[in-house]
Amino acid sequence: MQNNQIPEQVLERMYRQDGFSQWLGIEKIEISEGHCVLKMTVRPEMLNGFDVAHGGITYSLADSAFAFACNSYNKLSVSIETSISHNKSVKTGDVLTAFADVITQSNKIGTYQVIIKNQSDEIVAVFKGSCYRTDKIVVE
Repeated sequence: MQNNQIPEQVLERMYRQDGFSQWLGIEKIEISEGHCVLKMTVRPEMLNGFDVAHGGITYSLADSAFAFACNSYNKLSVSIETSISHNKSVKTGDVLTAFADVITQSNKIGTYQVIIKNQSDEIVAVFKGSCYRTDKIVVE
């Protein structure tokens, strides 16, 4: 397997088994080692009682981008800590794009940031996550 194909194959394997990301309607835009860009459209069933997207929607989009970016090196990685700041409300029909990038990484710990923007290029949320990198591989 060529090195530039690994992130793509890791994402495809993970996504196939990720019913929640599929339910969100997440679409892969770009994947490379330590980097992932995903897109989704907010649907009416994703809104809370105030007619704005439930905070879990942007969190879940960011968490998926984080997971795909962490595992893109083909080293099974699991989340150990995450946080999110919601900067702008999100409505039905908004198209959200998540940009995940590695900040620092050692053999065992990785730190990532995910910026989520709407269709107007406004930042709606900022997510930070740390992962533990195991010795297992994701794809053969």
